[in-house]
Amino acid sequence: MTQKIIAPRLRAGDTVRVIAPSCSRSFVMEYDNTRWIDERFTALGLQLSFGAHVDERDEFDSTSIAHRVDDLHTAFTDETVNGVLSVIGGFNANELLPYLDFDLIAEHPKVFCGYSDFTVLANAIHAKTGLVTYVGPHWSSFGMRDHFEPTGQWFHDALFGHDWQIEHASEYTDDPWFMDQDARTVHTTDGPWVLHEGTTQGRVTGGNLCTLNLLQGTEWMPRLDGAVLFIEDDAAGDVHEFARQFAALLHSAAGERLAGIAIGRFQRASGIDRALLEAVVAKHPQLAQLPVVANLDFGHTSPMFTLPIGGTARLQAEAGGVQLSLGH
Repeated sequence: MTQKIIAPRLRAGDTVRVIAPSCSRSFVMEYDNTRWIDERFTALGLQLSFGAHVDERDEFDSTSIAHRVDDLHTAFTDETVNGVLSVIGGFNANELLPYLDFDLIAEHPKVFCGYSDFTVLANAIHAKTGLVTYVGPHWSSFGMRDHFEPTGQWFHDALFGHDWQIEHASEYTDDPWFMDQDARTVHTTDGPWVLHEGTTQGRVTGGNLCTLNLLQGTEWMPRLDGAVLFIEDDAAGDVHEFARQFAALLHSAAGERLAGIAIGRFQRASGIDRALLEAVVAKHPQLAQLPVVANLDFGHTSPMFTLPIGGTARLQAEAGGVQLSLGH
């Protein structure tokens, strides 16, 4: 069992290196929202630097495995860098896994954060090194001019602090904000859904469901036994896709030894509502005595809280609501 490593917390004056393990920054810059990105990182007291290959772009909106690996390794070994943040997600971060120097990463522990396709890196690096990593906002996420908070506060709590309580949001957005900052739609939410009541505590594992499943059967798959599993999916995953991906994860060797399940808010285009999700969960008798909650503020809608992969979650789910605290 790998010993847990907690990287030094970020603080004002630190430098964060931005890398592109999936899609290129030039892909993101088709819509230039750097004004608000720069303002937000300045407010946090953080300086930004960028990987040497962050703007390279091929037919996959990415760049070579070698260049992406080089930027990741350089970010960890550069003594002037205190944290590492992804540009955005994509579809190909798992290509990097056989080429990563996990000993090098463990010897230079740093805050490491992103979400969606980044799920494979966050979980694989924790599984191989014990480093607590983070599934949270990308560099590009900070370009949201309006309705960004409390995403920024949750990011700060996780990367600058040690333990934090999640106060569930009353509103959320699910729109292509990066294309038009003036055409935004805000939705109200009925808050967390308690599918199965219970109280639990365990190691945080998860992120994007279909991306996490890419690790199954490999040496990079994190342990599930005793874990509070956090999963979410994007608009491409309708109820059929979510149900089979969910079943695949539960069929893993440790799928019956989970401590609890927390599911992020589904994008509206997925068509998944509470009734459908309850039906999916009800298919699996092994979950009957397990705390299961859903419609939480993480995933591909906004706001999103930051998950410490390898950290600790304390979850209390009752008819009256959900209490969730996270820490290292």
